[in-house]
Amino acid sequence: MQEKMTTAGAPDELPPAVVDGRMRQRAIVLVDVREPPEYAAEHIRGALLFPLSSFDPAALPGPEGCDLVFHCGSGKRSAAAVARCLEAGIAHRAHMTGGLQAWKLAGLPTITPGQGRPAS
Repeated sequence: MQEKMTTAGAPDELPPAVVDGRMRQRAIVLVDVREPPEYAAEHIRGALLFPLSSFDPAALPGPEGCDLVFHCGSGKRSAAAVARCLEAGIAHRAHMTGGLQAWKLAGLPTITPGQGRPAS
């Protein structure tokens, strides 16, 4: 049974394994709020890039039956993205705990330049 993300209070923090599972189920869209050079160096397959430096909550894609979940390198910028959404009256409120660092510590794959395939 899928947890429902709430719309009030602190941001919803989802661990990497939950994010991975929900991405596989196509229940969420992962939004990477790191900067383009960071994304180019390494990213999670399927994550959309919306850098925090130019972040506009109104420009986010409509979820079309999916929730948006933000992530960054460690969790700070993704929490800031959630805060900006809530300030703008947009109910996207979930982010991945620990960011890309936690994703990699969980043994989940990433994409690096020149590979086009998951990195170990």
